[in-house]
Amino acid sequence: MFANLLTRTDHPTAEQIQTALNRDYPVSSQATVYSALQALRDVGLVREVLLEEGVSRYDANVDPHHHFRCRQCAAIEDIAWNTFQSIDLQRLRPGLQGEAYELTVQGLCDRCSE
Repeated sequence: MFANLLTRTDHPTAEQIQTALNRDYPVSSQATVYSALQALRDVGLVREVLLEEGVSRYDANVDPHHHFRCRQCAAIEDIAWNTFQSIDLQRLRPGLQGEAYELTVQGLCDRCSE
């Protein structure tokens, strides 16, 4: 499963991963896929990405980066971390202690904007 994620840039859901795995070896259950993804996430090999309400997607790129999500075709693409100026988490209101952030840019991809 991890090998499958390493070759993907589409930020698949657990269901999409299961479908891909079962295409070659039809033995992966939904419970097995979810358990494996949780284990990979817990050890830091996979990120769970929440770009839309109620949908968990998984990303083997654990380096800091942002995301672009096309509002028409729902394609997701990584954006390099240094694309934007850094955000000063010390500027949050008193009482809030920011630890990390990532941006999600929404709009139209080049395929949909033509």
